[in-house]
Amino acid sequence: MTKVCQLTGKKKSTGYNISHSNRHTKRTFEPNVSKRTIIDPVTGTKLRLNVSTRALRTLVKNPGKFRTELASLVKKQTKKRAGKQ
Repeated sequence: MTKVCQLTGKKKSTGYNISHSNRHTKRTFEPNVSKRTIIDPVTGTKLRLNVSTRALRTLVKNPGKFRTELASLVKKQTKKRAGKQ
């Protein structure tokens, strides 16, 4: 599973571990992404998405925030389902 949030686009970033002696070693910061089933409030369709916990908290507080992103993901999913049949 790639660590990319499908709503916010949050992905891996890089930086340094800095020791007490001030040595710098490369490291990666991965977002807290989990697979969740989300119901689109407009169409009522279920979507299985990789979503960061920050995006989940935002959806709970403000469900209309990611309206355009959810709409585009619903279109993609319906095209996939139509292609399989």
